[in-house]
Amino acid sequence: MSDASADQTYRDVMGEEPPPVTTPFAAATRDFLFGTVWAGSGLSRRDRRLVTLTCVAAADAPGPIDAQVYGALKSGDIGLEAMLEFVLQFAVYCGWPKASHLEMVIARQWARVEQEQGREVTAWPELSNDTLGPNDWTERMERGAEEFASVNLLPAPPAETPYRHAGILNFVFGHVWQRPGLTRRERRIITVASVALDDAPIPLKTHVRSAILSGDIAKEEMDEIVLQFSAYYGFAKGEALSGAVEEAWLEKQSTDG
Repeated sequence: MSDASADQTYRDVMGEEPPPVTTPFAAATRDFLFGTVWAGSGLSRRDRRLVTLTCVAAADAPGPIDAQVYGALKSGDIGLEAMLEFVLQFAVYCGWPKASHLEMVIARQWARVEQEQGREVTAWPELSNDTLGPNDWTERMERGAEEFASVNLLPAPPAETPYRHAGILNFVFGHVWQRPGLTRRERRIITVASVALDDAPIPLKTHVRSAILSGDIAKEEMDEIVLQFSAYYGFAKGEALSGAVEEAWLEKQSTDG
């Protein structure tokens, strides 16, 4: 890709002018990150943003978090409602403190976008408790077990610890994975990036496997996720993610005959 095309991709993604190329890092940012990775055709820009937002938020990188949130909101690739739903999915897999900072950034950057577009910045509406799902605990646990099996393609674990009972079956799969603000495929993308950067080998293998075997994420798309992830969180961790992808793909090929 030409320098001009890479610069235009930067403008489209980040919503501002590219910086001058005065260092090797700046040159690689233009030529590789925006000239190759973001310009790739194998994954939508919205999907690339989900991977990238997960990486920069988990990396505790204040400047990139601000910049990526601003670019996503300004472009309209991710609307405010979906962005706030992203925060909840991210919190489950990367932790509440990081998610708290991310949500504060979203508030600040949303106000910036509204002001730049000449709109009045309004307070976010308080959500109804109806969005929390059933409060019949037996029904909720049953739904959680069903959702766990559907997402992971594995039987749900017994509810024998607080982590499994209150956390996994009641909250994560009894509620979060069933919320309507993001598609299951989008939640898979966020989760795959999260478990890859968390150095969690079993969840990494499980979530990559289920994403590929379910058909929710095609092999070609997963390869692009690996590249996007590697660019924003490092190629060493990307190697582990790539290995999990190849293992899952071999299993799918053998299963499909």
